[in-house]
Amino acid sequence: MRTVAVVGASLAGLSAARSLRKRGYDGRLVVIGDELHRPYDRPPLSKEFLAGTLGEPDLALEAQDEDLGAEWLLGTRATGLDRTDRAVRLADGREVRVDGLVIATGAAARRLPGSDGLAGVHVLRTLDDARALRDELSRGGRLVVIGGGFIGAEVASTAYALGLDVTVVEVAPTPLAGPLGAVMGGVVSGLHADHGVRLLCGVGVKGLSGERRVDAVLLEDGRSVPADIVVVGVGARPCVEWLEGSGVELDNGVRCGADGRTALAGVVAVGDCANWYDPRAGAHRRVEHWTGARERPDAAVATLLAGGAVAPGVPRPPYFWSDQYGVRIQFAGHAAGADSVTVEEGAVDERNVLAVYRRAGDPVAVLGMNQPRLFTRWRKQLAAATS
Repeated sequence: MRTVAVVGASLAGLSAARSLRKRGYDGRLVVIGDELHRPYDRPPLSKEFLAGTLGEPDLALEAQDEDLGAEWLLGTRATGLDRTDRAVRLADGREVRVDGLVIATGAAARRLPGSDGLAGVHVLRTLDDARALRDELSRGGRLVVIGGGFIGAEVASTAYALGLDVTVVEVAPTPLAGPLGAVMGGVVSGLHADHGVRLLCGVGVKGLSGERRVDAVLLEDGRSVPADIVVVGVGARPCVEWLEGSGVELDNGVRCGADGRTALAGVVAVGDCANWYDPRAGAHRRVEHWTGARERPDAAVATLLAGGAVAPGVPRPPYFWSDQYGVRIQFAGHAAGADSVTVEEGAVDERNVLAVYRRAGDPVAVLGMNQPRLFTRWRKQLAAATS
């Protein structure tokens, strides 16, 4: 291969570029990113960066002396892939002809319909998003977070620590029931009530009120929640529109094999936009976790360089963590399909539990709240049992 392009300049794209060089690829390497920023770490955006305890230089993912010998095309968006000419088309009119392609375009935050142009309404996905939200939170006031998932919960926790009046609105009866199951989702989301943050569950959002700036969140049950600032945390959509008509199969992202291989030869997908095949579950999964974006690109790069001649390994169970109200929450595996969950250590009311999810008696997932040592031990056991 004379030219390999990585489309996406965040963690997954950077990890792929590093793997290419580590595995001996010495050809032309082009990294394309729609943001102007060099690769940066996203998890702190909803926590330390938002709180003002971490600066922008601390977010950098590249070491100061790191040189991948890559061409960086930043601030330009990929708009298409011509499979006949093997070319990536860019929004500025340029084309990059490639022999190999790594798709790492990630995902974009979903927005609330009708909120465009209304001041005080934010999403949180990028550094620019975090800058704007941090400036608003510094003024204080009433914050309403729409969505009780991990991003929403982390923003609520950070804003609470900054002294804001915080309300979280969640359409599901129990926040985090999807990733954690209803029982432990209820335990984790209990952190809000522990700290005096209002949690309104089982009710959807009808819309927002305000002329130029938001002043309230209107709920479907007729209630109105006053708001000076609103953060919309209702999930993300994979950024794959640019691949329509390219021959790359799209299905909740880029549909690919356990090794990241797509329907087009010489094209692999990694990160939040990749809907990987999970051999454990016998199904495809799109996993938006930091560890997956760091670890899985190596397998995709290996199959890209070998032309698909390498057998895909079994990826480690998905792992993610979250910091909320001073509690470290860690999770590995898949809660879906578990038929039981038991607290092995700690106490639920003290929020320091170690819980194990099982299916037919076999562990399939583990959750830790302020239990780092036990969690690490169980995570290793889970990986060994499912490899």
